[in-house]
Amino acid sequence: MNNDYSINTRCVQAGYTPGNGEPRQIPIIQSTTFKYDTSEDMGKLFDLEATGYFYSRLQNPTCDTVAAKICNLEGGSAAMLTSSGQAANFFALFNICEAGDHIVASSSIYGGTFNLIAVTMAKMGIEATFVSPDASEEELSAAFKENTRAMFGETIANPALTVLDIEKFARVAHKHGVPLVVDNTFPTPVNCRPIEWGADIVTHSTTKYMDGHGAAVGGAIIDSGKFDWIAHKDKFPGLTAPDESYHGLIYAEKFGKEGAFITKAVVQLMRDLGCVQSPQSAFMLNLGLESLHVRMARHVENGQAVAEFLENQPQVVSVNYPGLKSNKYNSLAQKYLPRGGCGVVSFELKGGRKAAETFMKNLKLAAIETHVADARTCCLNPATSTHRQLTEEQLTEAGIPAGLVRMSCGLEDKKDLIDDLKQALEAI
Repeated sequence: MNNDYSINTRCVQAGYTPGNGEPRQIPIIQSTTFKYDTSEDMGKLFDLEATGYFYSRLQNPTCDTVAAKICNLEGGSAAMLTSSGQAANFFALFNICEAGDHIVASSSIYGGTFNLIAVTMAKMGIEATFVSPDASEEELSAAFKENTRAMFGETIANPALTVLDIEKFARVAHKHGVPLVVDNTFPTPVNCRPIEWGADIVTHSTTKYMDGHGAAVGGAIIDSGKFDWIAHKDKFPGLTAPDESYHGLIYAEKFGKEGAFITKAVVQLMRDLGCVQSPQSAFMLNLGLESLHVRMARHVENGQAVAEFLENQPQVVSVNYPGLKSNKYNSLAQKYLPRGGCGVVSFELKGGRKAAETFMKNLKLAAIETHVADARTCCLNPATSTHRQLTEEQLTEAGIPAGLVRMSCGLEDKKDLIDDLKQALEAI
């Protein structure tokens, strides 16, 4: 489906067009293997001389159909699904980095991704420098080294809700001859398409808004097809030098800048590491994508209403939501997120940990969960859950006040959500 259609229409119909008499819904190809008439036919697949399927750890028709839809929504040239958002970020970076290389990343990113880059990839010999998303171009440039191979950030950081200045990060990355990788999980392509602002690779935890129902864990990687690997061949030997496991094939030469990155990630990383999405989960993901444009508008509407309500409550110290005019990232949100960002709001309550416990205990609609971005409103107080081992002083040092609550506004009526918040605040 071409881009002449609105993103609303593409959410519903991109990726799959049934032929005469074929299933209207995408088929679930729940098969590990695929039959061929001759060894020669299969051999062409193993040599990357033909397209097709032979083992679902590498590729599966259902997964590829859903990946094609996400690729269309983001405006990319190629895409793939992974088993989780963590796997997507790891593959996106490891596909162009190896031992001895270096990554520059925003310091305001999801804690799991921070740990992946700072701890796990460091054990693999890949170093990282973390920079403030608010740093100037000169400060960002100062973090680069001769062995830097990628720059990474999140469009809207989870859970800090900082908004990335994508154009600024892209300019710096390209100045140093490396791609910008952007995790676009929170806004989704409905509210922001980082490729249009200069990003080269986009990732998603499809577990969140794309799925939208808390039903299936998954991830996605989308390549813009615009980064010229050959022009920087000394930096990216994995893409520009022969791969002896495929008879000396050079990905950037055979598949061009539009297909080299995803092809390598599939036939090399997925082959060896196997972080595969299941066809059943891909099918459920597609059901979520078909209503993504409708749901995101409601998530944003509810998030904005809840943030504006909380900002005027005496029990609340502060509210963090980019859609608020008082928010430091509001101007960037207006630029990159004109349709709104997401439904996640964070706020600090007076009275610290005890106040947060009382507040959350009295909520009737919002469930206490370690999750965000699905149809049902949920919330979390880090001090009494993910960070409960820390003292009040340690929480302050970590930038996580004891009274902080993160709320993911679902698809309920905003009046009901606000009424629920009001009675829970009154109980403090």
